[in-house]
Amino acid sequence: MLGAIEAGGTKFVLAIGSAPDAIVARTSIPTRDPESTVATALAWFATQPPIEALGLGTFGPVGLDSTRADWGHILSTPKEGWSGFDLAGSLGRALRVPVAVETDVNAAAVAEARLGAGRGGGSLAYMTVGTGIGVGLVLDGRCVHGAAHPEMGHYYPRRPMGDTDPGNCPFHGDCLEGLASGPAILKRWGATLSDLAADHPAHGLVAGYLAQACHSLFAMTAVETVVIGGGVLATPGLLPAISDATQALDAGYLPGGQRHRVCAPALGDASGITGAMLLAAQARGRA
Repeated sequence: MLGAIEAGGTKFVLAIGSAPDAIVARTSIPTRDPESTVATALAWFATQPPIEALGLGTFGPVGLDSTRADWGHILSTPKEGWSGFDLAGSLGRALRVPVAVETDVNAAAVAEARLGAGRGGGSLAYMTVGTGIGVGLVLDGRCVHGAAHPEMGHYYPRRPMGDTDPGNCPFHGDCLEGLASGPAILKRWGATLSDLAADHPAHGLVAGYLAQACHSLFAMTAVETVVIGGGVLATPGLLPAISDATQALDAGYLPGGQRHRVCAPALGDASGITGAMLLAAQARGRA
């Protein structure tokens, strides 16, 4: 058996299975403080058959360089109480198994690239819009890493005239996450995007900001597909609005043409946990 965790800012999804596409048990627990969240996760794994390896797709920033002391640690995050916590180490030591770690969006991107919306292609970006905004990028079948991992949720989009809201990101104010994440929408308008009237200006603003991110991905990386998931995307009509606005921003210029597309996850809400299962298979293979 393989074990998998999709560690999000709101909830942890836990699963075991014999293969990435053969999950046999799955549950979710709320994300609280690090110690109690990990204890709850370990208690669930204790009720399941033993696992040989664990795949962890986690919110970040997270240390991904296995040669550094901060590998598997949550780094400077807006999630209160989690900065510096050794998430991968605490799980691996307790379960006594090898652990493979990626960002939650990179894990979801790999799953969608291999088994979902990007199957048969060479490049895909996965954007989640919920408690935060993250983007995972797969080019030529591999996750993009550099000094760390991409944090496109914290780039600064162009602001339309008259939109002077300071944003909600504690690090950057009006970065993309500070303007279009679930908490940013709730703080600014006092309701979720789904609960606001269809003609409320928030819909157009949020779609516009997310379309800028999609266009930037297409222009800077030539990625074929941008998959967008997360709680905010449950808003009726938001995904088509983002797709239309992205096409308008291109203005017929990019040479990829119709090969560039914005779509929903083909794996639904299983993208992240499937990616974590793929990571577990890698960890088992290395062991």
